Amino acid sequence: MSPPKHEYYETLGVPKTATADELRKAYRKLARKHHPDLNPGDKTAEDRFKNVQEAYDVLGDAKKRKMYDQYGFYSDSGFAAGGGQGGAAGAGPTPNMDFSGFDFSDYAGGAGAGAGSGAGAGGRHTETGGGFRDIFSQFFAGHGAAQEPEAEKGGDLEYVMDIDFWQAIKGTQTRLSINRYDICGTCHGSGATGAGEVNCPQCKGTGNVSQMAGAMRFNLTCPRCNGSGRLRNSCPTCGGDGRVTRAELVDIRIPPGARSGSRLRVPGKGNAGTRGAAPGDLYITTKVAEHPFFHREGDNIEIKVPVAVWEAALGAKIEVPTIDGRTLLKIPHGTKNGQRFRLREKGVQGSRSGDRGDQIVEVAVEAPDPRDERTRELLGQLRDLHHDEDPRAELWSKV
Repeated sequence: MSPPKHEYYETLGVPKTATADELRKAYRKLARKHHPDLNPGDKTAEDRFKNVQEAYDVLGDAKKRKMYDQYGFYSDSGFAAGGGQGGAAGAGPTPNMDFSGFDFSDYAGGAGAGAGSGAGAGGRHTETGGGFRDIFSQFFAGHGAAQEPEAEKGGDLEYVMDIDFWQAIKGTQTRLSINRYDICGTCHGSGATGAGEVNCPQCKGTGNVSQMAGAMRFNLTCPRCNGSGRLRNSCPTCGGDGRVTRAELVDIRIPPGARSGSRLRVPGKGNAGTRGAAPGDLYITTKVAEHPFFHREGDNIEIKVPVAVWEAALGAKIEVPTIDGRTLLKIPHGTKNGQRFRLREKGVQGSRSGDRGDQIVEVAVEAPDPRDERTRELLGQLRDLHHDEDPRAELWSKV
């Protein structure tokens, strides 16, 4: 990971003092808001979603966050501000560069600002007396064997599920195919089998990893395999990680009343943790398809129903569709076009409250098509009978 092009705390909208729980909540809210499946064709939303994921990937990890707070960047090679992934003072990697002829004393104060400048707006500082001296002392301290990486809790997964109108109203049980890190069946998550060698997954067998420090790139000995490119006693199936990528069918229960943007949590179905740590969770965001004539507003259902002129004028009882089937609606005489009527508790059952909304019926008065002589004659008689009435009288009085 190269130095960020955006400030991670600003991207997540949290202060630098934010707790892990506050970071997690901010990430989930923004990931749902900018998810590409909920913003089809919106390239800006897609870019924001990627930035949010990148920011949480670093700030959600204590070691990565510590390094980012100090230097304004984190590298995919896994080095943190303690001398390498899982390392400690006296157990860090040996650099493949000779710095004995260099004097960095002049950069003790300025290098810290340079490393922090990559973090974007808001500024960043290192401790007094920092700079290259601190970077070197932390990256290159010691020459012993690197410690094993610590176990880390598995990451959460985010999926968007398309459902139709009726599945959202009535609820449904379905299966979703997901790709996730699962516990390795060979080593049962331990990462070791007790025999054999495999390529080191951190350096891909090369024995070297790259590390950025501000504008400088260093080629360093891999801290996990000490430059050998191989790991002994590591599981040949998962390369010592304890996890493998696997497709899995997960049973998902959509409760009645779900709507677009509703979020469901499936505990333990995120990525498995490393070296036997607890798994993350799976989060499902629903995307509900529109219905041809039912329109949902909160827990209410709205529908526009055509009404004949004589029904509106003389009054009538008409059948109207609801999400439960047909029901009768009384249209009083003199009903006007656009008038709205309420059918109590004919709406959607609230997924949290359990209470049902109402159905709102809007009347659309339709004039008859005078295709025959008799219809035209009757309409003409109606016109002559009410020739002194002006339906636009109120309109003219207010102009």
